[in-house]
Amino acid sequence: MARPARPADAPDQSELSRLVDLVRMTVPPLHPAGLPFIAGGLGIALAGRRHRWLRNTGLSAASFSALFFRHPPRVPPTRPGVIVAPADGRVTLIETVQPPTELNLPAVPMTRVSIFLSVFDAHVQRAPVAGEVVTIKYQPGEFGSAERDEASTSNERNSVWLRTSDGVDVVAVQIAGLIARRIICSTKVGDKLELGETYGLIRFGSRLDTYFPADAEVRVEIGQRAIGGETILAELPR
Repeated sequence: MARPARPADAPDQSELSRLVDLVRMTVPPLHPAGLPFIAGGLGIALAGRRHRWLRNTGLSAASFSALFFRHPPRVPPTRPGVIVAPADGRVTLIETVQPPTELNLPAVPMTRVSIFLSVFDAHVQRAPVAGEVVTIKYQPGEFGSAERDEASTSNERNSVWLRTSDGVDVVAVQIAGLIARRIICSTKVGDKLELGETYGLIRFGSRLDTYFPADAEVRVEIGQRAIGGETILAELPR
């Protein structure tokens, strides 16, 4: 029995597959932490579908949440000995300081690079190096502006201490800000993270500090935009 002819304008399976791939590349996936916020906005829109202002408010909230909690795929560099940005944002500080006291690291000065995340940046955090999680330390604190110099020591924060296979210690610190009131860390002590692997998220505006050995060569400048998991912050001595 002959198969029915396909309409001339009907897309074939390969065209549909290409379309799906295009959508996946264009629309980044979402971090699971954003699903309740998106669902809440859509619920408001549905409940207020007869009232335009309430419907629009719900749809706007859902759209903003989808934008904020986006989790775009990234391709880390393959060159050995690099430290990558743990988050998207603007480089605001590059300085030599003592490591966070709550980690009990040796009192040896380290380079610190600070990245400020606005509400329009992707807020997932990624491992700056490949290595084992040595310590995770949450520190209560203030909710002042994350752009202040003192935010590194006064604001609420969560530090993740990583050690590379070569024994190099690198620390990434999630810092809450004026709007950020929730730090999420999905890794634990003993985990082995790959370079650029997602390990956490901060909700609604924040800052990431990365500490690494002072003899590493810094590759970014103040004011530069960083792409989490891809932009090289520094290179370790070979």
